[in-house]
Amino acid sequence: MNDLLARLVDDAGLFPPEQLPMGAALARHWADEMSESDGRSMLSHRFLCPASRLGELRAAPELRRWTVEPERPGLRHGPGLWLSLGLILDTGLDGLGAAVAAMAEEPRLALELIEVPAPSADAVTGALDALSGIGVPAYLEGPRQPGWSWVKAVGAWRGPGGLRGAKVRCGGARADLFPSPEELAGFLWACAEAAVNFKATAGLHGAVRHRDERTGFVHHGFLNLVLGTARAAARAPVEEVVDVLASTDEAALVAEFKAVSARVASLTRAMFRAYGSCSTSEPREEAAALGLLARPGDPGAPGA
Repeated sequence: MNDLLARLVDDAGLFPPEQLPMGAALARHWADEMSESDGRSMLSHRFLCPASRLGELRAAPELRRWTVEPERPGLRHGPGLWLSLGLILDTGLDGLGAAVAAMAEEPRLALELIEVPAPSADAVTGALDALSGIGVPAYLEGPRQPGWSWVKAVGAWRGPGGLRGAKVRCGGARADLFPSPEELAGFLWACAEAAVNFKATAGLHGAVRHRDERTGFVHHGFLNLVLGTARAAARAPVEEVVDVLASTDEAALVAEFKAVSARVASLTRAMFRAYGSCSTSEPREEAAALGLLARPGDPGAPGA
């Protein structure tokens, strides 16, 4: 597995447009976790769930598949031990304590990260304060604004607790929810300058930037976003970040991906932690079709 794509895709099967029922989403997640396919390592094996649906998750018979083996020295998370959870805090910060307590009561759930909507700069500050002492990574989805100044506030945070990062929305059910390449490049540059890592969500339904024939919306590609992050992490001019985010030249994008050095790949993934995808098969299939999964020098990889 190429390091640029390893553990990149969170399972957002509960969310539109897939919007699977809870039981079906858990069954698919289990199948992905048990899979031995080449693309399995592209999945983070985190299951994204709104806080408002934790009761439904805990009551789902499919959750019983996770075995909750007793912890032993040297035991690491593996398939079937517990469900790694990314909590989407749709109930507001007032519901954080109850959500964390509910997960603590279910040994099959392991909280790995929290994603928090924060629609204003003041809300970002309030969220950072409210998350003090929460010992897992938390990603704040702040407002879309020129300069993305709230990202600097996340980078400057020195309170107790786990890692704090930013979250960017790359699309949605309306055209205005898709940031332009210039806007998205500004976000990436803000993260690079403030040494803030980020997660992405929505709209990344393909590897390469494209127009959806059904909706007419132009979607960002996850390959474009990886390369845009790589350029920002390497401090390329922001115009060059815009260029790669806007590119629809599949061959050029694939060639650039395969030329990324190990150092820049490490910097890239230190910034770009993961993105939520309602499909867990499409990203793997597209990456495989483009020859992106093999490490440089692996048998069958270009130049091997």
